[in-house]
Amino acid sequence: RCLTTARTQITKEKTACHNALTALLRTSGLADARTTPTMATIKTIAAWRTHPSDDLPTSIQRKHATRLAKRILTLHDELRENEHDLTQLLHITAPRLLELPGIGPISAAIIIDAWSHPGRIHSEAAFAMLAGTAPLRIQSGNTDYHRLNKTGDRTLNSAIYRIAHTRIHHDPATKTYYDKRAAMGHSHRHILRNLKRYITRQLFRHLTNNPPQLT
Repeated sequence: RCLTTARTQITKEKTACHNALTALLRTSGLADARTTPTMATIKTIAAWRTHPSDDLPTSIQRKHATRLAKRILTLHDELRENEHDLTQLLHITAPRLLELPGIGPISAAIIIDAWSHPGRIHSEAAFAMLAGTAPLRIQSGNTDYHRLNKTGDRTLNSAIYRIAHTRIHHDPATKTYYDKRAAMGHSHRHILRNLKRYITRQLFRHLTNNPPQLT
């Protein structure tokens, strides 16, 4: 859990630095910032040196841009190291979870954090509510339909969303299911909602039968 918490903090700081660098580039004219800076651009900025021809405001702006770029690169390396450590731990605590289609070390760690321990989540429906993948029924007069559930653990929901998208693009069985539903006229959002619900059900059953070895 400490590794996923640390990853969240590092990610937030990296995003903040990235946003600050983008804003600085757009206001200073030091670089073309019509689009968000790529890692290649950030590496170039990190290697900048002060130009003798710079006036004082430009020199200060260049210095801060370089500082932000270097910090982003450092945080990027920390995230890679964090992912490496998570992968090593997961191969010990929950190796079979990583065997499921579309699940990488980051998503697996988030899932285990939400699951916590056997007995915490008493049913498949409860896990779906926690993940925000259980459609909510809306009844009002002659209206009776299900809408997207925006409650629950949004970090877990985001992980399941990424798993669903990965499966749509790389898992043959999921691609077949998606194409079949699309041919029936179902929207991408509707199909994705069904996939997320299926993935939640699969995860609950997997974790029930193969609880992580956290001790």
